[in-house]
Amino acid sequence: MITHLIFVGLLALLSSSLSQACNPNILENMDFPGNDITFLYSPDVNHCQLLCTQHPSCLFFTFIRADWTHDDRHFYCYLKSTPSGEPSAQTPVQGATSGFSLKSCSPDPQPCLSEVYQNMDFPGADYRYLFTGDHEECQRVCTQDPACQFFTFAQENFSITTIRYKCHLKFSWTVPRTPVIERKAGVTSGFSQKMYQTQHFDKACQRKLFPNTGIPGRDIESLPAASPEHCQTLCSTHPRCTYFTYNRNTFHCYLKESTHEMVTRASDTGTSGLPHRSCQFDNNWARVAYEGVDFKGSDIRYELMDDADTCQKTCTEDPHCQFYTYVDETFFDRSYWRHCFLKRVITIPAPPKVITLTNVVSGFSLKNCA
Repeated sequence: MITHLIFVGLLALLSSSLSQACNPNILENMDFPGNDITFLYSPDVNHCQLLCTQHPSCLFFTFIRADWTHDDRHFYCYLKSTPSGEPSAQTPVQGATSGFSLKSCSPDPQPCLSEVYQNMDFPGADYRYLFTGDHEECQRVCTQDPACQFFTFAQENFSITTIRYKCHLKFSWTVPRTPVIERKAGVTSGFSQKMYQTQHFDKACQRKLFPNTGIPGRDIESLPAASPEHCQTLCSTHPRCTYFTYNRNTFHCYLKESTHEMVTRASDTGTSGLPHRSCQFDNNWARVAYEGVDFKGSDIRYELMDDADTCQKTCTEDPHCQFYTYVDETFFDRSYWRHCFLKRVITIPAPPKVITLTNVVSGFSLKNCA
């Protein structure tokens, strides 16, 4: 809980109090210059608006369209915020579209992304390939595959003849990830009890963990995790993860991939294990209150309350909250005492990049479009 965290919490609280009105308006050929938090890629302005809505502190945005000519940026989604909740300036410019977060509009936490994008590629994030007759079949396969969040399909007239009709299935995280985890006296962290629902299977998963064991190399991604069981859930969600190692000193979860071998070694700080497949996850790890652990950043807002249990219940009852940190009266700085910080990250499918490419079609899974 450093000074930056106080500022972010105050900013979120102040901006939410000043921007309660739902404002879904989209302003074409308008830029909101400055006040950037970060930028991500989006195929269109509606997706950009959803990214802003799910980002913990974004209040408005500017999307750079394909017809932007001032430089080589295209499909950039700039997430923005100010203490007032309003843009510092509005500048008319061709090729940009701006708008506001839908946080105050009771948005669907799992929106349907049904748009299909002609001549647009979502490069990267591939985990599986197959050949299909058309992009509709590719999208159906993506929708039926639990790991697939978006796809790119090479059409029959694509320039490279050997990959015509190729369907690229792609992954992005739909499980909330805590960006930073640190040990800190006087705080307790945990998760919303409404999160982490999985497909229903009749058979319960048998947890397979190897205490005091490390698996060197083969890393595909490193993420913060609160426990070995949390790390196992992350590995089970990622389609390429074949096993993992969790470091309890650093809270690092190392996802690994190898279908040929698994070489283990003794480790004083490590727990390794295997992912769950085609069984019902045990989400007891998400019910644990992690004492002396800070889930740093990603604050939506904070509220004052008497204990960590109330903080967890408040997070669970808030549809936007995914995890929390509570500061008790043993924390060294009394200005933080009794603060419950509610937190979230973006979980809608988000391509790592978006570019124009002739004779390909891209789109998203229709899992949320029932």
